Amino acid sequence: MFRSLIFLPGNNPNMLVNGDVLGADGIIFDLEDSVAQGQKDAARILVRHVLGFLDFSKTSVIVRINPLDGGCWKEDLDEIVPMKPNIIMPTKIGLPEDVRTVSGYIDMLEDKHGIEIGNIKLMPLLETAQGIENAGAIAASDNRISAVFLGAEDLTADMHCKRTPIGSEIFYARSRIVMAARAAGVEPIDTPFTDIDDEDGVRADALLAKSLGFSGKAAISPRHIGIINQIFSPAKEEIEYAREVVATIKQAEALGKGAVSLRGKMIDKPIVTRAERLLKTVERLKSKGAFIDEQDS
Repeated sequence: MFRSLIFLPGNNPNMLVNGDVLGADGIIFDLEDSVAQGQKDAARILVRHVLGFLDFSKTSVIVRINPLDGGCWKEDLDEIVPMKPNIIMPTKIGLPEDVRTVSGYIDMLEDKHGIEIGNIKLMPLLETAQGIENAGAIAASDNRISAVFLGAEDLTADMHCKRTPIGSEIFYARSRIVMAARAAGVEPIDTPFTDIDDEDGVRADALLAKSLGFSGKAAISPRHIGIINQIFSPAKEEIEYAREVVATIKQAEALGKGAVSLRGKMIDKPIVTRAERLLKTVERLKSKGAFIDEQDS
């Protein structure tokens, strides 16, 4: 699972080599927007060397490649796939066929380099009106997909509207991506908040994303990582309540009771499901070494 992801320009060696100490659950080595056209070759070679010589075992490695209509996405994959990143992020995905095209090329490269087929996952970037409208089909289009990612900057340009800090212009897109991802059984990841100096703004934006059902949120600044991790981690009170729910329902089952209440409220199946899911999230985060503020159990 990803609470936080951070973009790092693929042509910036200082940022790349320090990516695993920034505190994000995933680092995105970017070969697309942050790299000028004349530096594409150098960036993909640099990222290849960084992946080959440094240990990123503390975080997941994602590589954002260039769009299918741009002509160099295959060159990106030729360099990167042999280094076995965790996830490839294909850009400007508008149709499920786009995903299958990328996945098929990765199949060929994995076979060529002796990598187990399907080992490298996909996180399609949906950043066009077409992509948002086809979100459900895209999210379910390939077994490699582990998450879908909302790209709001390009999306609002495609929509002919202004990107605002409040984000009302992307509310529909956010809701659509969450619904599509959850229906397909993959994670929805929210777009970055682009004002680096507005920490209150990123907090409010992350709280909104969490309330809509996103699993996590990307960032373009290390300053935002701690805030995002805090918001997308279960709070102490949530953990305590979830443990009470699970303990109460187990006690009721042992006594043969069909209905049970906790804190004056009936405990039904959706409440139990949410509690169990939250406790599994806590265990996953703890297994990754993430700090979780919780009372002793």
